[in-house]
Amino acid sequence: MKKTLLVSCLILFSLKTFAQQFSQYNTGTLYDSFENPAQKSFITDTSQRYAFNFFVPNFNVNFFLSGNAQATLKTRAFFNLYDTRALKIDRGKYNHFGGGANAYLLMFKAFQSLNGDTEIGFSWQLKAEGRGVFSDESIALLNGTSAFVNDNYSDIFNDSYYYQTYHQISFSYREKFNKQFAFGIKVSALLGIEYKNLTIDHSYVAFNKVSDTASVILKGKYTSSYIPGSFNARDFLPTFRNPGAAISVGTSYHTDDYFNLQANIKDLGFIHWSKLSRVYNFNSRTGFYALSGAAREDSITNGLNRIIHGGGVVQSFVTPINGRAEVSANKSYWIDNDHLLRYSPTLIASKELFYTGFTGALVNPISYKYYTATLTTTYDDLRMFNLGLQFMYKTPKLEFYIGSDRITQTRSLASQARSINPLTVDTNSPFTGADFFIGFALKFGPVIEHPMNASTVPLGEKGFFGRLIGRIFKTKD
Repeated sequence: MKKTLLVSCLILFSLKTFAQQFSQYNTGTLYDSFENPAQKSFITDTSQRYAFNFFVPNFNVNFFLSGNAQATLKTRAFFNLYDTRALKIDRGKYNHFGGGANAYLLMFKAFQSLNGDTEIGFSWQLKAEGRGVFSDESIALLNGTSAFVNDNYSDIFNDSYYYQTYHQISFSYREKFNKQFAFGIKVSALLGIEYKNLTIDHSYVAFNKVSDTASVILKGKYTSSYIPGSFNARDFLPTFRNPGAAISVGTSYHTDDYFNLQANIKDLGFIHWSKLSRVYNFNSRTGFYALSGAAREDSITNGLNRIIHGGGVVQSFVTPINGRAEVSANKSYWIDNDHLLRYSPTLIASKELFYTGFTGALVNPISYKYYTATLTTTYDDLRMFNLGLQFMYKTPKLEFYIGSDRITQTRSLASQARSINPLTVDTNSPFTGADFFIGFALKFGPVIEHPMNASTVPLGEKGFFGRLIGRIFKTKD
């Protein structure tokens, strides 16, 4: 199917997957320190002074699909046929999909103070995000007219989706004010790659089953960023065609009873898309032909394109990126008397800033020396429960992790994709999803020494924010 096909959103977002990750909270990895700006990535008397991923991408990707169309789209993707048994026509049933991707192409951090106060870092990310809803009828139409009993229907194709991809180039700064309080900030330049948004507010269809055609009226809005020529791999290279900016701010506080509390505003930002972009306000009629033929998907694609590309205006526009507000609480417990086994659970609440999404997570890592196994559970406002697993190996010089925050759904989807029997596709699944992440970084340079153990005379200088607060409140060094 072509990616402009309204009802092929699952396939579209499987290719351009989108994500959020919780398993790295309070791990102290390089990835964790960029995602949660107040989190430290160096340990005095243990770590070396510089951390770098050596251009090995640290990334996570996932997607989800909920609703009656799961089996239909999976059988189409895996077996080239449509199982439409679960679809309900003219019942107002909709399917939700979405997800995200976050690939750190470059991560570098340096420890800036012998007394452990400050860290600075630079990063380059390639990110994507999106979501949408589409009706059961939109998917049923791909299988012809057999599922439609009546000849006329209103508002059964009122679908919507959006996605955007962009580069994020960032500078981060983290400072520990005292033994309890730390502050971090991440300032980013955004370079937009592609944006699309389709919203159908009104729809009407009249079927002519004798001639195997349909007359369709759609009213809505389609917004598309400017791409010179056909989209290809070169368009992923950074350009200043679509500039933007974002900021992340984080704080952490260690209580007297050893709780570690964090609060973060992540990726609060916007992208200004080129003045050569297009905005289409469409309200017109078209025909879909040969709906029982082998080329019906192309017929629907071409008809949809004729409608949504009508009434276009060349203009720029601004879109937000998917920022989040997050709070968390963490505490560590030694399981054994020798202090070899440690359990360090983190409770997280995450709210999207510009959308309705809300997620709660409980991260449960158990560590033995340099090895950590993590069980993560999440539950969101779409009533989707996820179970995740992570394995991590982390030493003072090396960190490596791999896992999935949707391990059961990922395993199930992979099993169905390998199957040769369409009947193995579950028609009653609460939702379909997949998730995968992996990361790597090394530390190098001189070992960071505590002032009492330093082999050189420590400077012990405060960081920028520490000096600023000292001047404002007249505190002593």
